[in-house]
Amino acid sequence: MPEITPRNIPTAAAQKLRESGYSPVMANIFAARGITDSNQLDTSIAGLLPFDNLKNVTEMARLLADAIAAQKKLMVIADYDADGATACAVAVRGLRAFGAQIDFIVPNRFEYGYGLTPEIVHLAAKGSPHSGGVPNGVPLAGAARSAPDILITVDNGIASVEGVAEANRLGMQVFVTDHHLPGDELPDATCIVNPNQPGCAFPSKNLAGVGVMFYVLLALRAELRSRGMFSSNATTPSTLPNPPLSGRERGGSAGIPPLTRGGRDGLAEPKLAGLLDLVALGTVADVVKLDHNNRILVQQGLQRIRAGRACAGINALLQAAKKDPARASSQDLGFTVGPRLNAAGRLDDMSLGINCLLTDDATAALQIAAKLDALNRERRSIETGMQDNALASLEGIDPSDNFSLVLFDESWHQGVIGILASRLKDKFHRPTIAFARASEGEIKGSGRSIAGLHLRDALDLVSKRHPALIRKFGGHAAAAGLSIAESDFPTFVTAFEEVAGGLLDQNDLAQRIETDGALDVAEMNLDNARLLDEQVWGQGFPAPQFSDDLIVHEQRVVGEKHLKLRLGTKGKLIEAILFGHNEPLPERIHAVYSLSVNEYNGKQSLQLIVRHWQHAKG
Repeated sequence: MPEITPRNIPTAAAQKLRESGYSPVMANIFAARGITDSNQLDTSIAGLLPFDNLKNVTEMARLLADAIAAQKKLMVIADYDADGATACAVAVRGLRAFGAQIDFIVPNRFEYGYGLTPEIVHLAAKGSPHSGGVPNGVPLAGAARSAPDILITVDNGIASVEGVAEANRLGMQVFVTDHHLPGDELPDATCIVNPNQPGCAFPSKNLAGVGVMFYVLLALRAELRSRGMFSSNATTPSTLPNPPLSGRERGGSAGIPPLTRGGRDGLAEPKLAGLLDLVALGTVADVVKLDHNNRILVQQGLQRIRAGRACAGINALLQAAKKDPARASSQDLGFTVGPRLNAAGRLDDMSLGINCLLTDDATAALQIAAKLDALNRERRSIETGMQDNALASLEGIDPSDNFSLVLFDESWHQGVIGILASRLKDKFHRPTIAFARASEGEIKGSGRSIAGLHLRDALDLVSKRHPALIRKFGGHAAAAGLSIAESDFPTFVTAFEEVAGGLLDQNDLAQRIETDGALDVAEMNLDNARLLDEQVWGQGFPAPQFSDDLIVHEQRVVGEKHLKLRLGTKGKLIEAILFGHNEPLPERIHAVYSLSVNEYNGKQSLQLIVRHWQHAKG
């Protein structure tokens, strides 16, 4: 049974926050998350870190400005997850607004795998996008007629040594924008922007791929501004337009005049804030740490969404999830919009998701969002079957005997193994890797880890100890992917367990649920629930949850698998719900819960969401 432990609340920090005007509840919550000064909670755009310390970003801006002026053909090489899709949409929308001729290509994970591989380079060189496209079905910049001059990777590329070499051989430059940890060898790209590359002094190492691309656009705008390329009297759009192209314009760059003149005859300076809804979505969905800089990006994006200024695709995905954009939260981005977008890359083709984010046609966006919603329902069904299969295979095996959990089943779907690994990691609190069959005797694995083990570093250690075992790998501390020969699976299981055992101890494997302690009855109110909903929560800045002994006064099953509850504490009755559980609860429970706003028939009320429960002591 997990141990429920209260977070430590630094007294001095909490007191300082109260003196700054925060309520005792909010002051304690923020202090427990490392906030020592109210300035750390300022999410105004003025607080965003400047781009200057991001290594090579000014050089990439200069190169892009030159390429736009010369009307060179650019092609974005995207990734097939939500971060890659939003990064691609930011790149295409942003660079198009600056006058670039730009298209995109996204690898199909089942045919080509991840990143800029030599095979993807060859497809790009044909000048005909594979799994690529543009909104409204209109080709960009003469696509399908000639090879691009420059390939721009988003959310990938830092490990694409062979792919970059092949692009160089074919005469195409490669600009890498990525945030993943580099390996021992960097690709021979024309320019690399990655906060995690050696020698980069950028203070935040937690930018998502979409955040890196956004910073490149900030630097590009500054470069173009310094060249006098923007008109001083043109009307600047508040959003970045995506007009359909006329036959005459298709030879240009998405309906925007070539950026060859400045001053009064130049281009209207785009407002890049119009991209922050996409930046927020990709940042939350990629589960990167929400440091101060990332919280600014997410909060600014959420404000645009709530104000009705999101792109058509995000609005459509929220509608498909039956969420009101005016009340959108970071949890909505991470648990409702993100999974629907990811479903395209997991089961079909991420170009579907990218096109949803690129179109400005609300009807088209709704049609695509409906397809993504259907794919997400299919994904959930597949995931449930795989999880049942995995749990059945563990019957008679006690995972607590091991430091890791590594599973393979030839029937598993390659696009869902990451989610399966995440579910099993949460259930057993072990670093977990799930493998599915790929092709030609190869299996692909997706892993998720616990706090005590840096997964990419662990795989690197396995690779060093067994040089021929892992064919390729990459990722982060908490998530990584790899490929091995199917025949080497037993060897890998042993090798990974040895590494995990050397890096973890039994204390690391103990399951704990951290809470923000108990709430006073007076603090259990709708105003606090609304206030918490408005904040940015996520990885490294977890959403508050509380714990206390509660009395179960009423309970009934709703939707066949959930419990609708009425709970009591200190003479107060509160509505609550426990999802995914339909067995009766005892009269007294110790519950971990969060405050939520329940809306029914246009009326809002407080509702507790029970996250975990166990028998109350005594």
